[in-house]
Amino acid sequence: MPDRVDNIVIIGAGQAGAQACVSLRQQGFDGAITMVGDENYPPYQRPPLSKKFLAGELPAKRLALKAPDYYAAKNIELIIGRRAVAIERGRSRVLLDNQLALPYARLLLASGSRVREIPAPGASLPGINYLRTIDDVEAIQRNFSAGRRLVVVGGGYIGLEVAAIAKQQGLDVIVIEAMERVMARVVAPEVSEFYSRVHREAGVEIHCGLGVTAFEGDEHVTHVVTSDGRRFACDLVVVGIGIVPETTLAESAGLRCDDGIIVDAYAATSDPRIFAAGDCTRHPSTLTGGLVRLESVANAIEQAKVAAQSMLGGHDAYDEVPWFWSDQYDVKLQIAGLAQDYDSVVVRGNPDTNDFAVFYLRQGRLIAVDAVNRPREFMQGKKLVPKAPMIPPAELADDTTPFPVIAKRYL
Repeated sequence: MPDRVDNIVIIGAGQAGAQACVSLRQQGFDGAITMVGDENYPPYQRPPLSKKFLAGELPAKRLALKAPDYYAAKNIELIIGRRAVAIERGRSRVLLDNQLALPYARLLLASGSRVREIPAPGASLPGINYLRTIDDVEAIQRNFSAGRRLVVVGGGYIGLEVAAIAKQQGLDVIVIEAMERVMARVVAPEVSEFYSRVHREAGVEIHCGLGVTAFEGDEHVTHVVTSDGRRFACDLVVVGIGIVPETTLAESAGLRCDDGIIVDAYAATSDPRIFAAGDCTRHPSTLTGGLVRLESVANAIEQAKVAAQSMLGGHDAYDEVPWFWSDQYDVKLQIAGLAQDYDSVVVRGNPDTNDFAVFYLRQGRLIAVDAVNRPREFMQGKKLVPKAPMIPPAELADDTTPFPVIAKRYL
């Protein structure tokens, strides 16, 4: 590997790519930086897309991660509306869809993810939408008005956030979820039950344990057909059934991939000149003892910082505590850790008051926290989770003692 790094190419103009640019300049790198994005926008925030931006409470210009003149001021070449189509590792260059070739000394793949599409007849009908980009939201907003009938396919974060905004804007909303409860992949039944209640009390109709077998309509979707034979009338559909890591470029270049681009703790791929960060990666985690793929802003930011250091010869390992959040109505869910392979949960507070926390335990050790309108439990939980302390369930459930007091005993 050459000692000199005189130019860096970044594929992906999202959160990870933008953070890498910032970190490289902050660390004193004065060589050429080129960032390529396939959307026609400079890097912007994605979490508000299914929240305030969808609701019309946040203009598109407020989504930008940096001021419009930032990249030029930092001598960063930003190429938007172009797609990388090949990595020629032997020649250390990236080819774009306009036949432009970009040579690199180091390459960062921050390609993110794409929506998981639903494989059902009629899925290409107008009126069926996914939500991943500014353009996606603007397409939804054209039919997003009071009295319209919306069917949301998928009861995860995105689906339920869309359902909440739609209901608040006066739409009739139905949520169809294939699993037996909403958010089943990420939270305990106690939390799923709480969110189902909140949505139903708001007037959202929720059907779990149903798959979508077809969409009907002539020139526009009119019905969603489910696995039990029912037909749900609709004026528009939003599909939110997860995302898929964007690894096409990496795979075609022969990089090691398996449900994401495989990287080490320093964000390095199987090619010593190529690094990766964000949703597209799987990386080692001491919390799980194996590889994990995280879909979160926090992961994109922190892993991109490490990637920037590594590209310049640094050796700081990435091993942050995963955390996530979701806003629905006036309820904020904050999650610290990964609720995988837990064997018991402890509820602190009363879900009926929309103010509680759920602690996930494995063999008596704390591995994750879900905090609903409880910022103290979340903040202290982020500190506790990496230590995996054995806190007696009765102590966790004792809501008469402030949680910071309990946490201090184990930190």
